[in-house]
Amino acid sequence: MEWQTTTTILERLCAFDDEAAWGRFVERFRAPIIGFARSAGLSHTDAEDVAQETLTGFAEAYRAGQYDREKGRLSRWLFGVAYNHILRHRQSEGRRMAKISPLPGDTSAWAELADEKTASDVWNHEWERHLWQTCMERVRAEFEPQTVAVFEKAMREDARAEQIAGELGVNVKSVYNAKHRVLKRLRELREELEQVT
Repeated sequence: MEWQTTTTILERLCAFDDEAAWGRFVERFRAPIIGFARSAGLSHTDAEDVAQETLTGFAEAYRAGQYDREKGRLSRWLFGVAYNHILRHRQSEGRRMAKISPLPGDTSAWAELADEKTASDVWNHEWERHLWQTCMERVRAEFEPQTVAVFEKAMREDARAEQIAGELGVNVKSVYNAKHRVLKRLRELREELEQVT
């Protein structure tokens, strides 16, 4: 699928009948929300529901002009929306479980959610993982497979350029060049994903 900046995706999201824009929006932001919801103890199905509710809620707020880019990153806004949906889901599930099994303590696991600071740390981890995966997918489409293989080996903590060069049949300079070029491109791609202008 063609790479689009987050700004382009959001601009196109304003058109209610643009299904392709909605599809790209969901594709871009669904995974970290599901990961975040799963880390809060939701089942995969419930996490999917929370992701849908979060994305729909954000799209409606964005179209209504409620998202202010000057007040923070898109990822923080999505975190807030997702956190509230998860909290409501867990509270609703707690009430449902209380009706089934009204014994004290049986529903606490359903009603409680990590405090906002802890939840924010979990969200940041999911978001970073998502950004890395998304950018690496694009890098794999843009670079030769050998360049990507060199880069991935060079990113290991114990990586030595001479060893990588020997394993992959390239010279040491190629290892340094691949690492530099791919890291530079990853920084550019990440900025496109994070920056909303």
